[in-house]
Amino acid sequence: MNRKINTIGMVLFLVAAQAVGQANTYEIDEAHSFVQFRVSHLGFSYILGRFNKISGKFQFDADKPNEANITAKVRMKSIDTNHSLRDKHLRGKDFLHVKGYPEASFQSTRLVWEDSKTGTLKGTLEGILTLHGVAKSMTFNVEAIGSGKDPWGGYRRGFMARGSLMQSNFSMQNSSLGTEANAVYLEIYIEGVQN
Repeated sequence: MNRKINTIGMVLFLVAAQAVGQANTYEIDEAHSFVQFRVSHLGFSYILGRFNKISGKFQFDADKPNEANITAKVRMKSIDTNHSLRDKHLRGKDFLHVKGYPEASFQSTRLVWEDSKTGTLKGTLEGILTLHGVAKSMTFNVEAIGSGKDPWGGYRRGFMARGSLMQSNFSMQNSSLGTEANAVYLEIYIEGVQN
């Protein structure tokens, strides 16, 4: 009897130890996460827009922040520049070709946080962005925004990231908008709910 109790106790201890050692997993809250972009319009001004549908998960352990990772997908059809005709054009073959490539995805490969005297976590996030059927390395400047319990009994954590890409690297350059339009500037806000 004592041997059985000891065995059960050991199993429970190992399970608990494994759980402590694992990073917390967060589900991306689509209603509070945004992928925003800015691109030159003929060199005169900028077109601003966003993608309204982003999903995925990330793992984060406050004691081991460099081991964090994220996997995310963005629905290309959800592009929104506040102009329906322009959005229809951007969804077409001249640009995103959403029928052929309905999603873009990002898988992180490395995250390094800087030493901060202010206590704010800032760092560099590297990963593979797959867009328009092309996979390329991508680097973002990332910053932790905040974390804590929400009013509904859950636990949330949020980050922001900034980066840029060249459309030509993803077979999407359209010369009709001018050479400056090749560069797309991204600003991303991710809020996750702990599972």
